[in-house]
Amino acid sequence: MGKLGISIYPERSTFEKDKAYLDLAHKYGFKRVFTSLLEINGDADSVLGSFKEVVDYANTLGMEVMVDINPDLFTQLNISYDDLSFFHEMGAYGVRLDLGFTGKEEAMMTRNPYGIKIEVNMSIGTSYIDNIMSYSPNRENLLGSHNFYPHRYSGLSKDHFFYCTGQFNKYNIHTAAFVNSHTATFGPWPTQDGLCSLEDHRDLALETQVKHLVQTDKIDDIMIGNAYASEAELKAMSEAFNAEYPVLKVTLCHDISELEKKVVLDELHSYRGDRSEYILRSTMTRVKYKDEAFPPHNTKNIERGDILVDNVEFGQYKGELQIALKPMENTGRVNVVGRIADDELFLLDYVKPWSNFKLVLEK
Repeated sequence: MGKLGISIYPERSTFEKDKAYLDLAHKYGFKRVFTSLLEINGDADSVLGSFKEVVDYANTLGMEVMVDINPDLFTQLNISYDDLSFFHEMGAYGVRLDLGFTGKEEAMMTRNPYGIKIEVNMSIGTSYIDNIMSYSPNRENLLGSHNFYPHRYSGLSKDHFFYCTGQFNKYNIHTAAFVNSHTATFGPWPTQDGLCSLEDHRDLALETQVKHLVQTDKIDDIMIGNAYASEAELKAMSEAFNAEYPVLKVTLCHDISELEKKVVLDELHSYRGDRSEYILRSTMTRVKYKDEAFPPHNTKNIERGDILVDNVEFGQYKGELQIALKPMENTGRVNVVGRIADDELFLLDYVKPWSNFKLVLEK
């Protein structure tokens, strides 16, 4: 089962604020906590003490803390990849390797006596994971997660994201990616334009980012990269992640009838599997409402994303709901009653034939 996660940065905040955020995330079912220990500035004992305080509190909530590190930190703390007792004593669930070793070391680390998870960087795109697998790691302790990118336009392209994800999917390795809060103000570095894995996600609503990753069916865990997300965002993210069916936001035309509104918003739609390039068909509405009148109105030409209801001029198709996948000429037999919200239009590419989905009014 996939999990939701948040990120906290003890060096850049206070324990009281981190504690309140952990409580809030726990309330909405978040299980994972990402934190970054890429370098230690100042007194090491003080820095590590503040980290341990947060980790201990997260553990009391049953949350799993993943600590992001790089090889330089091993040198700075005088610890070795073949002795993870330092992270065990800290109470960490796992260690994320921001920069990896050669593959052999990572495999050895997965066989640590504490059961500490080793999470490796999924965004590289080389044969890194193949190298690790060639050294027979303990797969139970091996995880993968994508990077996040604070610099606008530096995030992963969709093609690269899915190529890299596929490298891990083929070994059935548990995967994770980061999404971006719009109320959060900081991450591990002074400058950031949000913290997401996919560049296309940077300006999307948090729940839309989550819907996308869920509908790809390739990412297990989804974590907010920046802190602190608002309660409204945490709630929306939890609802999107745990939704029984995919949900698409819609806007409705001003002249939509009450009957058409019921057809759009009150029904659980099913994408008919013998699919067309032009329309996504939800055909059961024409059966349920076969005795109802659907007079023609708003029969303008059709654009991608338009929500359609066949009117009485379409004979036995009267009352069928469709979503336009391409522009089409309207012969006067189709009522345009609304459209998919612009920022979720791309999600049409991820609705699968024979799957169910819901349409909800954009707030």
